[in-house]
Amino acid sequence: MNMTLLHPTPFSDDRSNPHVHVAAGGSAYDNTREVLSQINLAAAVKGKRVLLKPNAGRIATAESGITTNPQVVAAAIDVFLEAEASVAVGESPITGVKTMEAFEATGIASVARERNCPLIDMDARQPVHVLVEDGVAIQSLEVCPEVVEYDVVVSIPVMKTHMHTVVTLAVKNMKGCLWRRTKVDLHMLPQIEDMDDKTLNIAIADMSSVLRPHLSIIDGTTGMEGMGPSAGQAKKLDLVVAGLDPFAVDAVACSLMGLNAEDVPHLRICAERGYGVIDISRIQVNPDMWHDFISPFEPPPDNLSIQFPGITLLDENSCSACQSTVLMLLKRHRKQVLDSFPGQENVTIAIGKGHQSVPRGTLCIGNCTAQHKKQGVFVAGCPPVATQILEMISESNPEESPDVQIE
Repeated sequence: MNMTLLHPTPFSDDRSNPHVHVAAGGSAYDNTREVLSQINLAAAVKGKRVLLKPNAGRIATAESGITTNPQVVAAAIDVFLEAEASVAVGESPITGVKTMEAFEATGIASVARERNCPLIDMDARQPVHVLVEDGVAIQSLEVCPEVVEYDVVVSIPVMKTHMHTVVTLAVKNMKGCLWRRTKVDLHMLPQIEDMDDKTLNIAIADMSSVLRPHLSIIDGTTGMEGMGPSAGQAKKLDLVVAGLDPFAVDAVACSLMGLNAEDVPHLRICAERGYGVIDISRIQVNPDMWHDFISPFEPPPDNLSIQFPGITLLDENSCSACQSTVLMLLKRHRKQVLDSFPGQENVTIAIGKGHQSVPRGTLCIGNCTAQHKKQGVFVAGCPPVATQILEMISESNPEESPDVQIE
């Protein structure tokens, strides 16, 4: 089944020259109401069921730049309720995170309760199998059922850079509608022969052919630059971007971040396939002086290992959850990691499932490295948390017993 065919958009816009709206300088709540006031919602959503999909997949606060500001969600709930729609907020978080705990931590649960708005754990029910007829990297998806049941799906991501996909905005946020651990599958696909783009980016483009929001609201209140989506630096912007074409909304957000959408592989592939518009010259952006809000983001580093003296990080086809865990571990506890490997001037850490081999004595982190567990220290998990890694390596003595395995 195809979601875009099941639920055609109730909104109207110029597909060749879509509209995108930007509001800056006000509160998160006021900016969101301002951009949504530019879109004729009342006529389109009255009596319809609206699903809001924020980025609430991790235990974090809005000030961190990791998760959607609850006041952006609050404003969206209010606007849709005023338009006489029924509204719910749903999420399917990363592996190891419980949905309702994430909603509480982000502050979204509080604003939803104040408005009697249901919160949905989209992993609770069995998924819907969706065929991707034009897929290049993937041919089907396991989708959370609410996504195909609701009349209108609204993507509400945070404005962030991403270590694998350059940015994560409205289009990629829909990956959080994939059921449970099937999200990880998109990171584990083999490289496609005769194609230069990472398979992950091709798969995201494939996904967006059937899993596309009807409306996108990008939270730029506090974004994240550098090692996003969760190990970077918070960047306060106090702006919100919204529109009906998610590709155009992402393109404007990219420009506000000092980036070109054409340099974001999954957006470029989508535009080449005709899914939407990313050419800024074709997008009608309101207000005219939106360029004044541009604040360039620090891009993800090309070589992660240079950030950590004494550490060699081998990353082959890892997912962002595992990568972020290891990066946070090294940012906060590098000395403790080094101290756990006495006598070694350099500690090698491996993540991801793409390694043909790893050096003897390597710290192998995550289930994807299990095939190399006999080479050194293996810490199981998808991914293991930083405290678990520290506890496990402190209990081992890699210098004396390089074959130690910790399950």
